[in-house]
Amino acid sequence: MPGRLSAVATAVVLMAMVVPAHAATIQITMENLAISPAEVSAKVGDTIEWVNKDVFAHTATANNGDFDVTLPPKKSAPFVVKKPGTVDYYCRYHPNMKATLKIGP
Repeated sequence: MPGRLSAVATAVVLMAMVVPAHAATIQITMENLAISPAEVSAKVGDTIEWVNKDVFAHTATANNGDFDVTLPPKKSAPFVVKKPGTVDYYCRYHPNMKATLKIGP
């Protein structure tokens, strides 16, 4: 019986190690015609929450077409990261507003 208990305990420990970590929510702010932070690291499954603190609309538009999120003034919008890679994005209304998402698996 002690061997069986040890096997169960080992199985529980191993299961705890393979359970994926909870997805994170990462906030990115658009304010004063700037995206902050301009470079963010995330993982597949994380949620990016863009927050527009300006009085005019912005977008988060991926150069590669992965996403195009519109942010009305004083609003926020979520986006769940679906695939790894580096994605440069910008605001269609204010093309000088640029940033990068570095997405790991």
